Amino acid sequence: MQDVYQFLKDAGVYYIATVDGDQPRVRPFGTIHIFEGKLYIQTGRKKNVSRQLGVNGKTELCAMKGDEWIRLSGTLVDDNRREAKVSMLDAYPSLKKMYSPDDDNTQVLYFKDATATIYSFSHDPIEIKF
Repeated sequence: MQDVYQFLKDAGVYYIATVDGDQPRVRPFGTIHIFEGKLYIQTGRKKNVSRQLGVNGKTELCAMKGDEWIRLSGTLVDDNRREAKVSMLDAYPSLKKMYSPDDDNTQVLYFKDATATIYSFSHDPIEIKF
């Protein structure tokens, strides 16, 4: 999982896909964090992505770094604990202008039953499960 975290951190931006009824939705994200041995992302509960993940937590994200790209699929699970929110916001202090661990909007989610595959034209795919 540390390798997946580092890949996404180094990439800076990844694209996350959700389902909205029968329509796929993709948008850029930048938050990635490890807390209590789990890989987390952050969003706002007022956003469509939050609503979509509430209906169907299955997601996939993709990012590219140099000549490699990663695909991570799994189920995102809402963690409404203040400690998880504080940890994420401490890792991304710029978010504190928009989010607080005590507001009703901050949402952190962690990956469950995740499989990541790192691809390249120069090496065989590397699969990581966590």
